Amino acid sequence: MAIFPSSTTIKDTFASKHPLSHADQWQEPRMPEPSRFPAVALSVAEDAKGKASALGQDAQKEIQKASSAAQAKTGQLELYSPEYYAACTFGGLAACGLTHTAVTPMDLVKCRRQVDSKLYKGNFEAWGKIGRAEGFRGIYTGWSPTLFGYSAQGAFKYGGYEYFKKFYSDLAGDDIAHRYKTSIYLAGSASAEFLADIALCPFEAVKVRMQTTIPPFTTGTFAGISTITSAEGTAGLFKGLYPLWGRQIPYTMMKFASFETIVEMIYEQMPRKKSEYGKGVQTVVSFTAGYAAGILCAIVSHPADVMVSKLNANRKPGEAFGGAMKRIYGDIGFGGLWNGLVLRIFMIGTLTSLQWGIYDSFKVYMGFPTTGGAAPPPEK
Repeated sequence: MAIFPSSTTIKDTFASKHPLSHADQWQEPRMPEPSRFPAVALSVAEDAKGKASALGQDAQKEIQKASSAAQAKTGQLELYSPEYYAACTFGGLAACGLTHTAVTPMDLVKCRRQVDSKLYKGNFEAWGKIGRAEGFRGIYTGWSPTLFGYSAQGAFKYGGYEYFKKFYSDLAGDDIAHRYKTSIYLAGSASAEFLADIALCPFEAVKVRMQTTIPPFTTGTFAGISTITSAEGTAGLFKGLYPLWGRQIPYTMMKFASFETIVEMIYEQMPRKKSEYGKGVQTVVSFTAGYAAGILCAIVSHPADVMVSKLNANRKPGEAFGGAMKRIYGDIGFGGLWNGLVLRIFMIGTLTSLQWGIYDSFKVYMGFPTTGGAAPPPEK
């Protein structure tokens, strides 16, 4: 009895499987099946993705439902109507008041380091010292005048910008307004900020003094206003107005013009037009463009921001504005004008992105399009 199979048996068994003997029957070898673990992980990831998408859609539906209910109560508001400007004013009030108040701890350290660069070695050291000496409340020193002041400023800034942008566009005519749209943005934002700073200035004076005197010279906004006017008259509340204009007007011009331009650039890189995207995508674009614009704003306006803090903290009663600036600059030099820039870039970038996100979300809620990225007018 043979131990090994005969040649005939081997041929009959394997010849049909050989690729050279039966080329017409050749099939690609099957890849081994993946292990069970990657398959389970992929299934879990897909399930999580599906649930997240469903939650996002549910949230979007709820927002849309609330928006529809609000619009049903107010009626369909027309663009550039008095109601439209009122809505923009309220949106700006909420956007600026809430965000500036939220970053009060960063603003507190920034102002103190601008006035005395040797006070703290770093931001975290500053918060640690303030917290140990004054408690959690001390870290939010100045939140009250911040809330009042920047709510008023935001209302005039955003509502005024929408009004002046439309006003200057109509004044110039459609063709010129489109060709020189950046100039329209700059003029509209500068006009709005000029008025907004008048509303902000008294509260800014109280805020800066509260944050730069240790312990704070007052416990509240209106007590601080009363203390300043008793000692210096109403002029004491507005002695920082000129440097405030010098800080805020270039800041706001950069903020609005760069935001509008960046939004347009983003949509130019996207495969579809702005109008073809949902409101959620448009709001994300606003948030992204807002952060980029905020970085530019912080750099442009920082020297004036330092001078505002110095003047409100160190300007002597009856001292002329020009003389006070010359004296302060002599003390700190050019390098001192950039003290605290890194912290302010982070603070303003965060602020600006959140403000545009809140503002445009409110506009969407009221049934209006988000800001920026408008299509060019049709050719005649």
